[in-house]
Amino acid sequence: MGGWLRHMRARLLLLLLLTATAVLYLWRLGDSGWANAYYSAAAQAGAQSWSAWFFGATDPAGSITVDKTPASVWVMGLSVRLFGLSPWAVLVPQAVEGVLAVWLLHLAVKRVAGFAAGLIAGVVLALTPVAVLMFRFNNPDALLVLLLVAGAYCTVRAVEVASWRWLALAGVAVGFGFLTKMGQALLVLPVFGLVYLVAAPAAWSRKVWHSGIALAVVVVAGGWWVLAVELTPAGSRPHIGGSQGDSVLELALGYNGLGRLTGEEIGSVGGGNGWGVTGWNRLLGAEMGGQIAWLLPTALVLLAAGFRAAGGRGERVGLALWGGWLVVTGAVFSYMSGIIHSYYTVALAPAIGAVIGIGAVALWRRRQDPVAAAALAGALAVTALQCYLLLLGWSTALAVAVLVLGLLGAVGLFLAAAAPAALVVPVAMVAALVGPGAYSVATAATPHSGAIPSAGPRVGFVGFTGGLLSAPEPGPALVELLRENSGRYRWAAAAVGSNNAAGYQLGSGAPVMAVGGFNGTDPAPTLAEFRSYVDSGQVHWFVGGAGMPAETGSDAAERIVAWVRENFTPVEVDGVEVYDLTAGAQR
Repeated sequence: MGGWLRHMRARLLLLLLLTATAVLYLWRLGDSGWANAYYSAAAQAGAQSWSAWFFGATDPAGSITVDKTPASVWVMGLSVRLFGLSPWAVLVPQAVEGVLAVWLLHLAVKRVAGFAAGLIAGVVLALTPVAVLMFRFNNPDALLVLLLVAGAYCTVRAVEVASWRWLALAGVAVGFGFLTKMGQALLVLPVFGLVYLVAAPAAWSRKVWHSGIALAVVVVAGGWWVLAVELTPAGSRPHIGGSQGDSVLELALGYNGLGRLTGEEIGSVGGGNGWGVTGWNRLLGAEMGGQIAWLLPTALVLLAAGFRAAGGRGERVGLALWGGWLVVTGAVFSYMSGIIHSYYTVALAPAIGAVIGIGAVALWRRRQDPVAAAALAGALAVTALQCYLLLLGWSTALAVAVLVLGLLGAVGLFLAAAAPAALVVPVAMVAALVGPGAYSVATAATPHSGAIPSAGPRVGFVGFTGGLLSAPEPGPALVELLRENSGRYRWAAAAVGSNNAAGYQLGSGAPVMAVGGFNGTDPAPTLAEFRSYVDSGQVHWFVGGAGMPAETGSDAAERIVAWVRENFTPVEVDGVEVYDLTAGAQR
């Protein structure tokens, strides 16, 4: 009977965790509107055209793709096809992905360290502010996190019995992670492979063979779409956004590959020192600290102490797997010189949760050992201090309360052999989670939009009404103008920059060409191509305004703007300058 009660209690606690996570991620989800309109427009396009859906085009006529591989757009596009176009239909897939990620992380950690460790891991992931942000937003990171957690779960299963099938499934997950956000998905690959090679119970020759199979699966799962695109004639598909040479391979190896590490991304609007100072403390700084750093020092302390306290092979495998994930990904984020935004750090959240769950439980089981008790107490004290520092700029009262409660809990953990567990454990849990939990609730309560969202009670980039980083909201007269006879044209309008085009497309429901792609620096279309579209009557309006100039990349968009202004007469509609491209060039 005792076993049955424990089993039912465990099921109820897991159900409570998943239900609370779903509420947090779904509550007032539509308040953020189109969130990142860039991807919302691509989902809209994919719901209208299967070709646009497959290639990840930003408009249904297929002028240019998003500057990522399109797996996340596939999911959103299917949701829009099923439920119709609305902010909720665009955003709900990410919320579901978040709940699934919490569930899978719990299952994976539970297999190596028990139910309590899995529950702690799930709670930490669910309440990480940047996770709350991204599981309520429509950037690719939500699907990426789910796929990487799935890969870790499959790796755990593979290590248990030296199973090539489970390892191959891990390869499928990582491969589709590549189809979600390219090179970032591959950061965990060496960790997964090394843990399998070292820990799986089989001969080295057999494990090497299994790893080769899994690596081949990664290539197939992540490469089939790349091959299909590369084999499709350029005239039969959209231009590959983010590339100067209309190539997915160039995008994967350059702009979204080595360029992210070196800062040499051709067509970027920044780079090098433009993306912040690199260094070991980058993740703790003002830009990223409030996103991910709440429990990051705690995880590092528990990772080091947990190996000593680990009670068996499973816990050591788990610490090696998620600890390696944390260290490798964290080091890359800390020292990469190219494009990086604070929300990228959501990729660290599952590893932080897993390490804390495994390490804390392992140390608690050995709490009568003074070294283990001191490590637990030190971890909580570090947590309290870190949360205090992060909360000071938002709520001084809460910061002080967390610090006091955390230090009291640390004393209790140090005396854990004598202190009552029923008192010490709740105090420690509250002290550790109330800071990130409060910040997460504030994140969920705050609408977030634009290309570079940030967790917390503030909306990033307030004041942008259209341009590189956020989309415009067209007025009613402009919407009516764009919709007028839009079915007669391949594109109802063209505008420089994907966010500008996305705003007009989402507002009007008509295809809008994104001249120059996201940054306005892609050679798509060239001036000659654009003139041919105009001469053949495929574009109705040109919506004025230029993108933000970059130091590198094509100047085709600037040339197009200059040609339109030279040859067509503007009219102002809802405060926006528009040109009728069917009126004939005034030569």
